[in-house]
Amino acid sequence: MYNILIVDDEADIRAVIREYAEFDGHTTLEADNGMDAVRLCRGSTFDIVIMDAMMPKLDGFSASKEIKKFSDVPILMLSARGEEYDKLFGFEVGADDYVVKPFSPKELMARVNAIVTRGKRDAPARNSGERVFAALTIDAIGRTAAIYGEPLDLTPKEYDLLLYFADNSGTALTRDVLLNAVWGYDYYGDDRTVDAQVKLLRSKLGKCRDYIVTLRGVGYKFET
Repeated sequence: MYNILIVDDEADIRAVIREYAEFDGHTTLEADNGMDAVRLCRGSTFDIVIMDAMMPKLDGFSASKEIKKFSDVPILMLSARGEEYDKLFGFEVGADDYVVKPFSPKELMARVNAIVTRGKRDAPARNSGERVFAALTIDAIGRTAAIYGEPLDLTPKEYDLLLYFADNSGTALTRDVLLNAVWGYDYYGDDRTVDAQVKLLRSKLGKCRDYIVTLRGVGYKFET
C-alpha cells in the first residue's frame, strides 16, 4: 500500500481523494498549499504526490519544481486547465501525469497505482549500462543523458521516454505502446500525453531532435 500526499486548496476535493485512497488501503497526508507540500516532502517519504496546479502561497507547478530538486517522488498534477500549454508546463516541471478536473476518482486511483507500480518495477531494471547513438549517450545506471558530452536536463519521465526509445531503436512505436511502456497503463492513457512529452523531449535533444521520427498515422520511431 502507498503513502500518498494530497495537495489541493479545496477541502472537498481532498476529502474525495482521501476516501478513495483509504478505501484501497493507502495512507494519506494532506496539504492545502504548495509551501506546505514542499515542507512535508522534505520531512517525510511518500510513494506519490497528487498536486493541484492552482493554489495559494505557492502554486502546484512551482511546488513540483522545488520538490524535484531534492526528491524523485512521482507527482500527479491536477488542474482545471486542460490546454496543451498547461500540460506541457506540468511535464516540464517534473509531473509524471496530468489529470484535468473534473475527474473520475476511480480513474485517478488507477493512474496512481500505475505510476507507483511502474516506478517500483523499473527502479532496479534499467541498469544495463551505456547506450551510444552518434552524438547522444545515455547512461542507464546513472539515469543521465548527454549530447557530445554535455548533460541534458531531463525530467524523470523525459528520461524514461528517451531510454525506451533508445532500447527499441528502429521499431515503430504506437502511442498506446508508449503509454503502456512508459506510463504503465493503456486504457487510462491519452494520446496527447505522449505527444506533449515527445515535444518537450525533442526540444531538449537539440541537434539530436530528429532522432525521434514521427510516423504519420502510427506514432514514433527512434533512429539515427
